[in-house]
Amino acid sequence: MTEEKSFRKTGVSVAAGGASAASDAETPFALLDPRDQLKQLLKTELAGRPFCELSDVTFDHRGAAIVGHILLDTLEEQGYSVDDFDAVGALTAAAVPLVSAMILAAASRGEDLDGFVMDFVYPSIKGPSIKGKRVILLDSWLSEKSYVQTSSLVTLRNGNELSLDFGVVEHEGAEVVAIASLIGGVDMDQPTIKVVNPVDDGVHELPFVEVYHESELR
Repeated sequence: MTEEKSFRKTGVSVAAGGASAASDAETPFALLDPRDQLKQLLKTELAGRPFCELSDVTFDHRGAAIVGHILLDTLEEQGYSVDDFDAVGALTAAAVPLVSAMILAAASRGEDLDGFVMDFVYPSIKGPSIKGKRVILLDSWLSEKSYVQTSSLVTLRNGNELSLDFGVVEHEGAEVVAIASLIGGVDMDQPTIKVVNPVDDGVHELPFVEVYHESELR
């Protein structure tokens, strides 16, 4: 695979002669940059909806083929290469296909990355042991807005789901490096998320990495 077609960098495509590529609406889907392809799929999925689980995108062959690479690229751009974490964990059911996509994308680059999912019934994880590992916690959509909470959504303003998940992961012997989301709604220049370990009441500020902000997709 040539450098131009790799997923290492997902910047704006440049047409022959150095001219910028046309807008998403004017450029055929297959000719869009991977990040813009995913953005177009998400915008279509969100049209007229305040919130959705993004399953029509994450299980679409077009979205599934690129989303893992785009998540890895975004994390690397924010200072977290695959060498900086050992596993990625799905906070909700909606994030499970994202975790699988990241594992496969990392493998295609010759990198080892494990995955796990938070157990929604018993406070633990499902997947390989994360004891002694550095982990990224991942969701499909994390927002400060108070959407109706379901098993596929963690809100940042109300409820203590993230603090509970953080406590479970620490109890399993892992270190949480950052929290990431495909869509984010945190209005901060350098967004962080505060969590409180329910076991020892320890307060932690964790970096938050979003691929797209909600405002980009509306």
